[in-house]
Amino acid sequence: MKKHNFSAGPCILPQEVFQKASQAVLNLDDSGLSILEISHRSKAFVEIMEKAQDLALEHLKLPKEEYQILFLQGGASMQFIMSAFNLMQTKAAYLDTGSWSAKAIKEAKLLGEVNVLASSKDKNYNYIPKNFQVPTDVDYFHCTSNNTIFGTQIKDFPKANVPVVCDMSSDIFSREIDFSYFDVIYAGAQKNMGPAGATLVAVKKSCLGKVDRKIPSMLDYQVHCGKDSMFNTPPVFPVYVSMLTLEWLKEQGGVKAIEAKNKMKADAMYLEIDRNPLFTGFAEKEDRSDMNATFNLKDEALKSKFESLLVEAGVNGLNGHRSVGGYRASMYNALPFESVQVVIEAMQELEKNA
Repeated sequence: MKKHNFSAGPCILPQEVFQKASQAVLNLDDSGLSILEISHRSKAFVEIMEKAQDLALEHLKLPKEEYQILFLQGGASMQFIMSAFNLMQTKAAYLDTGSWSAKAIKEAKLLGEVNVLASSKDKNYNYIPKNFQVPTDVDYFHCTSNNTIFGTQIKDFPKANVPVVCDMSSDIFSREIDFSYFDVIYAGAQKNMGPAGATLVAVKKSCLGKVDRKIPSMLDYQVHCGKDSMFNTPPVFPVYVSMLTLEWLKEQGGVKAIEAKNKMKADAMYLEIDRNPLFTGFAEKEDRSDMNATFNLKDEALKSKFESLLVEAGVNGLNGHRSVGGYRASMYNALPFESVQVVIEAMQELEKNA
């Protein structure tokens, strides 16, 4: 039986993508070769890379003349230091909204002064700080759009007159925003785009080449832009699956259409969390993530009974991160509404028999 997969990442992907990818593992486009064995320099893969890049720009509504799409490796964790290497001359501003932004801050401090403008650590990151200003005497401003562990999401980005870097690993392609606001967007593929192993970077070309330091080749955006993500052997299979997922997203109607579906799932999930007297939401309501709903049982004595109901219903990956405990429903683009209904029914069954 196929599970209702709420894993935070690697996570659910569309069934159509699995089917096409599995066929390509055996025989890519009737070439007699597997996607796992073709050369990354071959015409077939160059076309895959170009299509993936074009689709990413299309979904983000970013002009090809100004932005370059890169498919790199090392995950968002590599981008913590890579973005700083390329943009920080002396000082940068960061917003601290969770574990991943804290790690990005730690890496950036290796290269210069870090001004943490605001932090929600005082309440275990259950809200997004507001009423802060981005200074103009910094090289860039860094934020994390969605906090997977804590279930918070930035709804309104602050005004900034400096380059903006954003970690969008867990909500990329999930909602319509003005992506041209950002100079660098990075995202691990393993949430909304593909399997683990590839990292999407959208970089505004005009923000590069302004630091004095020598940047190691593998960490230099300009090197990767110049080689069109082919400076070293790219993650061929993850790029291919990302291309398939971006094709699937286009078939669904694009980011606007998927945002409406994501909103329906999130609204239904939060409605039950707030209605059911056995549960309580973790994140502040105004900052709740449409991707990751975090919630807890009010009575831990019901934990065993609830989790038995989830197992019976075929629900996978609902356990919360150890930093928060409780439960986390990761409702990425490919998760069907029916899966959310299954969890809601289990919550209601627990209430009925508690």
